[in-house]
Amino acid sequence: MAREKLKVAVLYDVFEEDPTPPPPPPEKPAKSKRRAPTKKKKKEKHDREEIFEALEKLGHEPVYQVVDGRDQTLIALARGDADLYFNLTESYAGDDTKDMNIAAYLDLLDKPYTGAGPHALYLAQDKSLAKKIFAFHSIRTPFFATSYKGKIDHAHDISFPLIVKPCSEDGSIGIDMGSVVESVKELMERIHYIHEEFDAPALIEEYIEGREIYAAVLGNENPEVLPMVELDLSKLPEGTPRIAGKEVKWEKDTEHYRVTKSAPAEDLDEKTAEKLSATALAAYQALKLRDYGRIDMRLTPKGDVYVIEANPNPWLSSGAEFSMAARKAGRTYTQLIGDIVDLARARYTVPG
Repeated sequence: MAREKLKVAVLYDVFEEDPTPPPPPPEKPAKSKRRAPTKKKKKEKHDREEIFEALEKLGHEPVYQVVDGRDQTLIALARGDADLYFNLTESYAGDDTKDMNIAAYLDLLDKPYTGAGPHALYLAQDKSLAKKIFAFHSIRTPFFATSYKGKIDHAHDISFPLIVKPCSEDGSIGIDMGSVVESVKELMERIHYIHEEFDAPALIEEYIEGREIYAAVLGNENPEVLPMVELDLSKLPEGTPRIAGKEVKWEKDTEHYRVTKSAPAEDLDEKTAEKLSATALAAYQALKLRDYGRIDMRLTPKGDVYVIEANPNPWLSSGAEFSMAARKAGRTYTQLIGDIVDLARARYTVPG
């Protein structure tokens, strides 16, 4: 059945505290020397560009819509006439905790959009609160404590080794190879670093040794758990903790980045795969995620599954883990984007 043609606004955020510096003056060409032709590097596309192209292929009419921390962009959003907003925003005015405010603003304007609503964004971002909800639903998650400048919000009887990270950041912000601590001295130093660097509570978790498994979940009424993807950390340098820190995720010039890669987890037995899927689905529903989301888990050598965190509106680059899982399930990238549009659209369509 042919899809209805929609005007879809690809909504994303930018924020620059400082004005963009002027470009450097062009270099003067060297005299007389001939240079060998150089191969041009293919420019990596933003996820918003790939989504824009996918929407065109699907027969929709995509446009870009940006929020940049200025009132003018909020007014422009209020005046927009798109049939659907493909919400890629992750912050507002540089504040990562305000992505839920953008979703709430869209709700106030009665504008349909893809992905999680403000409740889910809030629950997932506050990792301490999310873990308490997981515990209520009997979803296994590492024991933890939270500390903020001398105040303890919650504390299990945790034991070393521990991993210390900001309570309300994502994308491995605040997580590096120094995050895993094995002594009280290291713990105190890391808590102090989190407080000073992020002015936020420190989440102190028991470190779970095991495989890093990502579950992509797609859907609402009957969500589908796509094939598992593993971030293989086994080749990290000896003596470094097996964690997905900023070196692994973003620092392309480091050995940590070069020796780690994500790929479909091919060697999971049926029982383990079912346990991972059931755990991911329970976490997805417990935090009220919708349309699509990613659940990050640890699989121990004994076969125990721990939920580390939930990611509403995860990165949708064609090379990201979510897209890998979709390909493994038999979907093209364009089909995946189409499914997300259809799922969101269906939530706003009155039956009958």
